[in-house]
Order: sequence, then structure tokens, then C-alpha cells
Amino acid sequence: MRLEQLQAFMAIADTGSFQQAARRCGVTQSTISRQIQSLEAELGLQLFHRSAQAKLTLPGERFFPHARKICQEWHTAKEELSNLLEGKQPELCVAAIHSVCAYYLPPILRKFCRQYPEVQLRVTALGSDRALKVLKDGLVDLAIVMNNRLLTSSAEMVVDILYNESIQVLMAASHPLAQYDPVPWQELARYPQVVFKDGYGMQRLVQDIFAKYNLTLRAVLELNTPDAFRGVVQEGDMVALLPESALVEARFDPKLAIRSLPPASEIDSTANSSSLNGIYPTVPGDSGWNRQVVIVTTSDRLQIPPIQHFWQLVHDFLPIKVASG
Repeated sequence: MRLEQLQAFMAIADTGSFQQAARRCGVTQSTISRQIQSLEAELGLQLFHRSAQAKLTLPGERFFPHARKICQEWHTAKEELSNLLEGKQPELCVAAIHSVCAYYLPPILRKFCRQYPEVQLRVTALGSDRALKVLKDGLVDLAIVMNNRLLTSSAEMVVDILYNESIQVLMAASHPLAQYDPVPWQELARYPQVVFKDGYGMQRLVQDIFAKYNLTLRAVLELNTPDAFRGVVQEGDMVALLPESALVEARFDPKLAIRSLPPASEIDSTANSSSLNGIYPTVPGDSGWNRQVVIVTTSDRLQIPPIQHFWQLVHDFLPIKVASG
């Protein structure tokens, strides 16, 4: 059974004429006749009385509502896909790491909403691994995350690097480590660490760095927002390794201190720094480690105008914001 057979059937049922049905469908009358004959042969029943007016037989009447439903569903599906290609999708969903949501996305979101007022924009702050999972599951359209090649290497994924940012140490202003800049690794390892929760790329990054130095990571507390990190390290001896973008507000807090990490060149020569997933050596002259932030979607989504436009807005505005931050 083919769609054109059902469309021919519906056209004859509506007009009561093979000739008029042929004009409606834009084919010859003989083509319409062959399509109905093939359909009747497949069903094993005659659908029309062949007389001056083509009238439905009893089997034809029973078949009619099913054929109409199938044709309506086909029309709805075509219309929905056409609207999608024209940028008329109902919503656009974005998952991004907290620092991007807080500091870099707001002007991009405002611009997108002005240009696509009919698209409901939904933004969720998630850890990198979780964001990439919901992208793969089709729950969001784009993810802005810390790079993780283990989760973005599949053929359908499109990944663009947005920026690299240094990893630094957050501590109380009165902390003993505040006397150092950079903070020696052996000294850093003596103090309890506050880390991101499981599913956040930063947790894996910190674990990998400590492992490469053969140091024990004393993770005593797991959190998931920059605000929470600032609150718990203001008093006491806990410290945290955080990306630069998560430290924007901490720089203006007199109760907090931010220090750099030792140069990447000081890592044990037997360790292959390129194997640290998501960690990238800093640019020349920088004294710490970098995390790489990327925007990710799938190749099919990138063909949809609103998604494509949001992707371009991020490329146009986010690197500028980072550079000036």
C-alpha cells in the first residue's frame, strides 16, 4: 500500500468521480484507475461501485475513516517538518555549565529572544557529563560544556571550541596557602578539597590532575554551584580548584583569596598531559592549567534555523565576553 493510492481513494470518495479525482491529484484518469485497482487487489475487496458516479461499497465505507486518518497524519507530519525547516519550532532547549549560564549567556539569550520571539527558549544549568547525556538522549538541542572527547566523539556530534580558561585555587583570605602564588602541589595536597559533584567535568579534571602528580586528593565535600564554593571556603582550611569563570564574584570578596597553580611544565615528565581528558596545557606565559569549553550539538539539529542561529550567536558573542571578563 502506497500513500498515493490512499490519496487517490480519498479524492474519488470526495468527488464521486475518477475523472475529477485525477484532476485533483494532478495525474491521468488511467493512473487513478490503476492505483485503485492495485489497492483493491491488495485488500482483496472492491472499494467503489463502477457506475455513473463512483460510490463507496460497504468495504469502502469501512476503509474510508482509516484512509482519511492516515492521510491526515501524513499531512500533519509534512507540515510539522516544513515548519521546522522554516524555523517555526515551538522551543529550543540548551544545557550549559553553571559559569556559562551565570556570566556569558544572558546577552545571547536576550538577543535570541528578540530575533525568535515565537520560540520558547529553555536553559538548564547542568554538569558537563550530564549535559552531554541529555543531548544524546534528545532532551536538549545544544550543550555548552567542558570538553570530554569520550562523550563527543560519535559521528553525529558537532563540536566547536569556544575558549580555554585557567584553573585556579580558591581559599579563605586568611588561609596558610594564601602566602603562595603559585601554590606548590605538595602544599595544596595537605588541605581538604571541595570538589564538584559526580557528573561534572571539573570533578574528573581535579581527580586527574592529582593522579598525574601521584598526590592524594582529600575530597571532603561535593557541591555544584560557584556560590556554594565561595560560602564554604570563606572560613576554615578547605580549598577548591575552580575554573576562572567560576571565580568572577570571588575576586571582589575580601574574605577570599585566589591563587594560581604551578606551571604545567612542572608535571612529572613520565606523565602524558594530553591524556588528561578535558584538560589542556595553558598558553605560553600562563602559569596554570586550562579547561576547554565547547559548544556541542548534532549535525541534524544544526540544519534547523533557530538552532543554527543560536549556535552562531554563541560563536559571535561568547568569546568576546570571555576575553573582556
